Amino acid sequence: MLEYHVTAKRIDQHGSLAQCKQAEIVLDTDLAGRDDAFNPAELLLGALSACMLKNIERVCPIIHFDLTAVEIKMTGYRLDSPPKMQRIEYEITIDCDETQRKLDLLHSNVKKYGTVYNTLAIGCELTGTLRQREKIYNS
Repeated sequence: MLEYHVTAKRIDQHGSLAQCKQAEIVLDTDLAGRDDAFNPAELLLGALSACMLKNIERVCPIIHFDLTAVEIKMTGYRLDSPPKMQRIEYEITIDCDETQRKLDLLHSNVKKYGTVYNTLAIGCELTGTLRQREKIYNS
């Protein structure tokens, strides 16, 4: 079983700091919010995005999928009572010249082998799409 370790500490009433390995992330723990850091809900969506991106990196060589760029747009819908993430929607856009069959295969692998994806899918509705970016041709 793999283990992960993160340490988080309060800096002041405006923010906190999470650390692991040699990395740090400033956390928005200010009750008024702040624009220069992820709040806990945004951090959750960021973790899900990172999980998907890492799976894409892992799966592409296995299925011989060539890409030049990936972008994920994520939206979370929070329920107030009880406070929880009710639904998460995502759109993965990939710059590539692959077939629809390979796009579908990549998407199914991203969902099947994602630790954060599978954990969140148990607790909330998690839906999304993976598509090829439309090419714009100038003449």
